[in-house]
Order: sequence, then C-alpha cells, then structure tokens
Amino acid sequence: MQQDSLIRIGKINYTNVWPIYHFFPHERFGSKLEWIEQVPTGLNRAMLAGEVDMGAISSFAYGESHDRYELFPELSVSAYGKVSSLLLFHKKPLRELDGCTVVLPTTSATTVNLLKIILGAFVGVTPNYVYAAPSLDTMMKHADAALLIGDDAIRASWTDAPYEVSDMGALWQHYTGEWMSFAVWAVRKETIRQYPELVAAVHEAFMQSKAAGLNNPESIVRHAQAVIGGTLDYWRGYFRNLSHDFGPAQRRGLSLYFRYANELGLLPEPAPLHMWTDNSVTR
Repeated sequence: MQQDSLIRIGKINYTNVWPIYHFFPHERFGSKLEWIEQVPTGLNRAMLAGEVDMGAISSFAYGESHDRYELFPELSVSAYGKVSSLLLFHKKPLRELDGCTVVLPTTSATTVNLLKIILGAFVGVTPNYVYAAPSLDTMMKHADAALLIGDDAIRASWTDAPYEVSDMGALWQHYTGEWMSFAVWAVRKETIRQYPELVAAVHEAFMQSKAAGLNNPESIVRHAQAVIGGTLDYWRGYFRNLSHDFGPAQRRGLSLYFRYANELGLLPEPAPLHMWTDNSVTR
C-alpha cells in the first residue's frame, strides 16, 4: 500500500465495469486512493481479508459476508436479459446435462452460483461441477459444458466453436422475469467508520464517472475495441445491454437470487441488502 493512501479500491479487470471507472477523477484525490485490479474472485478474497476497502465485488461474495459491508446505491453491473459476457457453452441441451460434467471458471462467484440455480431450480438437472482456469478449448476436452465470464466469454463467443451457447442473464430473465445484478459496489463497514467523508467523496466521484460514461459511451467503446478486439458495433451493443444502476428493480432481482441461493444451500440465509447512506459531515 502506498505510504499515504487511505482507501484501497478494487477494480474488476473486465470491460463490464469500465462505464463506471473510465471517467473517475483521479486527480481530485491525489494519493489518498490506491487501485487494485483483479478478477472477481481475487477481489472477493481481498475484500474479505481487509486488503481492499471498497469497490466492485461479486454479488454472491456480498451475500456470503453481508454483515461486513454496505452497498453503494446506484452502482452495480446488472442486466435485464442478455449480457453477452456470462455464457455457458454446451454440447447438448440444458435438460440433458443431468449427471454430466460442467466446468466452472475459477474467476467467478455470482455466475457460477447463478448457473447452479438455473440448472437446479429451473431446468431440474444436477450436473457434476468441476473447476478450471477459463480456457474454452481446455475446459471442453473432457466436459459436456463450460461456463465463461467477462472478456474470456466475449472472446470465446467470437470463435466458431461447435457448441450451443446460453446467456445466463437471458435465462434468469426467462425463468424469473427479473433483473440480475452480477457485481455490486461494496464498502467495508470499518472503512465507513474510519473515513466517512472520504467514502462519501469517492461515491460522489463514481456517480460522476458513471454519468460521464453514459454521456460519452463512444470513448469507452473505442477503448474496448483497442484492448479486446471486435467491432465498434459489437461493443456499442454490449454496453447498451448492461446497466450500472442499482435501484428498486435491480435490488428486487438480487434479493430473489439470494433467496434461491439460500434454498439450494449455496448461502446460509437470503442476504439482506445493507445500503450505504451519506452520514458524513457536510463537506
């Protein structure tokens, strides 16, 4: 940690969070903030261990440790339907996956458990789940299906792999009619107690960055094409399908997800949503 940084912020290293981070006014905070970029599961562990103070984590990781965190309102990675970056590649129809091997990526928490909910509660099958690094060719060598998330899923979707592809956001919407929030913006309660004004200022900066991203999506689209590849039209459609809001509709969908996760024994209880409010001294 930098000598004088006060808050360490986690950043998921996938394009789906870029609309919130892209225009963040770093210069406003000097050296008070340190940025830590990892895959979702890495940030989940770091937040739990107190090595990261706030930032985007898997919604499921919040559900596991909700008593330690509060959630920033109006910040999430959500979708109502198709997401395009949370994909199950499968050799046979979903209803035929009972007892089959399904490979899960080591990078994901929310979507791994979303797949278990969809297959277990809605499709009615119980596959044999195993974990592997996110590489489609390797995963599918000895498996009937493989789940990929983030930019790994996007790149795999551009190949001519001979598999059926199911979008997890589209399936959730099909079975429940609800939104799904895959990542949430969490803050450790200790950090809120320690630096209430700085936490409030960071929330405000994230909201301004999000607004700038909505006003100027083309800058983010061009950056994604330069870094990941693909066409400008692909990225325009991709970011259009995502929402970074976390209002009543998104919260309702996430609460339903937590309820199913609890019923299937994936969570010990349906996690309540502890929302952060700005109680800091007026700046």
